[in-house]
Amino acid sequence: MAFDPAQEEYRRLSLRFARTQEIGDAYTATRAAAAFRRRFAWNHDSLPQTDQDRAFHLVARASELVDRELPFAEDGDVAGLVAEARSLLEEAVSLDPECHDARRMLAAQECPSFEEHYRFLVDNVDEVRGRTLARRNEALASGRTGADIEARLVSYPLYRWLASLAARALVCGRYRKSLEFCREVLEMDPKDHADARFTAYLALAKLEDADGLEALADHATRNVPHRPAPDAWLLIASMALAARRGDRQGAHRHLQALLDGYPHAGMVLSSQSELPDGVFARLAVEPYSNDELVLAVSESSVVFQEGVDLKGMGALGSFVAADPSVVSARISDEMSLGRTQDAVTDWRG
Repeated sequence: MAFDPAQEEYRRLSLRFARTQEIGDAYTATRAAAAFRRRFAWNHDSLPQTDQDRAFHLVARASELVDRELPFAEDGDVAGLVAEARSLLEEAVSLDPECHDARRMLAAQECPSFEEHYRFLVDNVDEVRGRTLARRNEALASGRTGADIEARLVSYPLYRWLASLAARALVCGRYRKSLEFCREVLEMDPKDHADARFTAYLALAKLEDADGLEALADHATRNVPHRPAPDAWLLIASMALAARRGDRQGAHRHLQALLDGYPHAGMVLSSQSELPDGVFARLAVEPYSNDELVLAVSESSVVFQEGVDLKGMGALGSFVAADPSVVSARISDEMSLGRTQDAVTDWRG
């Protein structure tokens, strides 16, 4: 349920547009909706907007550059994309000093280390929380058309700030703080639009809290209905806990569930590649897709790389990569892509 900046901007402007219309019947409402879609697509600037709306539009454009284009850019294009995104975010802050998404995204570029980025986020979280909740409460008390929708949209930057803070705390080894920020998001938003529970699963694995992991998984089952099966983060955390207590059979069972639940899982688990984090928010990918597993495995490096191992993968990472089921699945994937001999050669050394 990760955030999509383009979709969020559409909702922001459609709400503001709706407040300018006098809609008395279904026909008029349908015509108004069609008019909004045309103007959003072809004449965006003609829609009613505030400085806050314009700032978020710049954030959405910067997010497209950094999270969608930059990872696939040629080396010669990288500096230009980074500079353009930075310019857009600086303009967003100049339009709306309380554009917390832009402030957070600029800090991600400016802070030279995870630790310094964590310090920036934690030093400013009280201000962001206070201002966001004040705006949310004002929206709810206003009685305006779509006040409940406005309150949700106003709250999203705080959710993203806290989710980013939790992720940075995890990487910096502050597992209890990471869990604390995740729980704050989940308390405000049980449906977990920020997917904070994924970070919480990994924090609970690092804290060796099996009961807490089970309780959080139960919470997700009740509140996130579009996730009927265990996701990769939960399975990886469960596998890590089983391996920690020496339950190799249990660890293998969770590993097999990953192989059964995700396409090309053998290749993903054997390589355990790391990806750059999404800057606007966790990247939006299709649930239970290969892309989701790649993302989950990358974020789970904190558990895969734990401990000392001669292969440089960490104890759990090496256990996974060497498991016969993973090897078999990898070779099967390679065969389906017409590279049978390469796969066998690769796995034989």
